[in-house]
Amino acid sequence: MGDTDKAGIVYYPNYFKWFDIAGHQFFRSCDLAPSKLEAERQIIVPLLDARCSFEKPLLYDDVITIQTTVEEINNKTIKLRHEVYNGDVRTGHGYELRGWVNQTADQIKAVPIPADVIAILNEDIQSDQRQSRTPFNA
Repeated sequence: MGDTDKAGIVYYPNYFKWFDIAGHQFFRSCDLAPSKLEAERQIIVPLLDARCSFEKPLLYDDVITIQTTVEEINNKTIKLRHEVYNGDVRTGHGYELRGWVNQTADQIKAVPIPADVIAILNEDIQSDQRQSRTPFNA
């Protein structure tokens, strides 16, 4: 499948690709880059669930921005909310639920999110200052 359908409207799976990129960029903006988490803490943040609601069509050359925020933090999961904009118009929104998972040579296992990470992510929830706005070309 391509990036658009026959009418030039962006093919819906692209939203999930953009969510993934925006989520990784969000973690980088919090100094929690996935590569750093893996190297320093043996932690990966795999996708457990995702959802998207589509509100307006996007066309091939539209320039979009994805706004990403922390929606919820649980013991072993983080829920990121993504909103997709074409200019000032929201074209879709959704979420990613990611696990906090320890990866060793022998196993992968969900583990509690440490207090220092919760503090960083709670700053985002309370202050809304660390919104990650990731630009893309549709």
